[in-house]
Amino acid sequence: MQEAMIEIEGLRKVYSGGFEALKGVDLSIRRGEIFALLGPNGAGKTTLISVVCGLVNPSAGQVRVDGYDILDDFREARSRIGLVPQELTNEAFSTVWDTVSFSRGLFGKPRDPAHIEKVLRSLSLWDKRRNRLITLSGGMKRRVLIAKALAHEPEVLFLDEPTAGVDVELRRDMWEVVRGLRDNGVTIILTTHYIEEAEEMADRIGVIRSGELVLVEEKQELMRSLGSKELTLHLHEPVTAIPDVLSRFDLRLAEDGHALIYSYDATREDSNPRGGIADLLAEVESAGLGFKDLHTRQSSLEEIFVNLVRERT
Repeated sequence: MQEAMIEIEGLRKVYSGGFEALKGVDLSIRRGEIFALLGPNGAGKTTLISVVCGLVNPSAGQVRVDGYDILDDFREARSRIGLVPQELTNEAFSTVWDTVSFSRGLFGKPRDPAHIEKVLRSLSLWDKRRNRLITLSGGMKRRVLIAKALAHEPEVLFLDEPTAGVDVELRRDMWEVVRGLRDNGVTIILTTHYIEEAEEMADRIGVIRSGELVLVEEKQELMRSLGSKELTLHLHEPVTAIPDVLSRFDLRLAEDGHALIYSYDATREDSNPRGGIADLLAEVESAGLGFKDLHTRQSSLEEIFVNLVRERT
C-alpha cells in the first residue's frame, strides 16, 4: 500500500446561508499518484480543494497533508501544496519571469533562477519569459498559472479545471507536463469536466455529487466493473429479425439488419447465463447467419460517469 499524502476524514463545509457543500467526505490520496475528481457543477469539487489548500475553513473534520494538519500546522501543510485555480487572475503588466519568481518568494523560498528556468522550459514558456502577461494567449496564461504553482517546488499539485478553454493540442502538451511531474514524485489532484482528461491521465478516480463522495476507484477497475462491452457482427446478408434460437443472448439489430450487436459484461462473461462469445458465434453460424467481420467496443469513462450520476439522481 502506497503511503498517503493527503488524508481527509469526516470533512464538512456549511456556508453561512446554510448550504452544505461537503457532507462528511473521507478520502486518502496516495503519494505520487494522479487522482481525478469528477462531478457536475456544484458538486463540491472546488470547495474540497479550497479547504485542503487552506483557502476555506472546514465546518468539521480533519485534513492532513504529508502528516501536517491544515489548521494546526498551516504553514507546513500549505508549503507542500501548489494550486492552479480555474480563474485566469494574473498580474497583467508583469512579465512571466517576474510573476513566477514572485510566487516562489511568497513561500519564503530563496531565489533560484535555475529552478525558475527549468519550470518555464518544461511548460514551453522560456521564450515568453520577458513577455508581459497581458500579451499572452489564454492557453499560455494557463501555463503561467501552473508555473506559479510549481515555483516553490511543491509535493502536491492541485489542478482545478486546468485545461478549460485550452485547445486540444495544448491540452495534450499539458498532460505530458503533468505526467512528468507525477514521474518525479509530485502528487497530482485534478478536477475536470473533460472526461477524456481523467481517462487519459488518472491513476484513480473519485466521483463527487451533492457534497458526497459516491465512489473512489482505480481507473482500470472502474472501467472493468462498471463498463460494458459490445461485440458487433457484420453479416453477409441482412436480416429482418433475430432468430429465436439466439433469444438467450442480449442481441439487437443495427445498420438496417446488416449487423448484430451483443452487449455483455466482460468481467462476468464466463458465468454469463446468456452465454459467452464463443457460444454466440457458434449459434450464429448454426442459425445460418454468416458474418464477414466483428469488432468490440468498451464503454468510455464518460458513459460510466453519466450512468453513475443518473443512478444517484
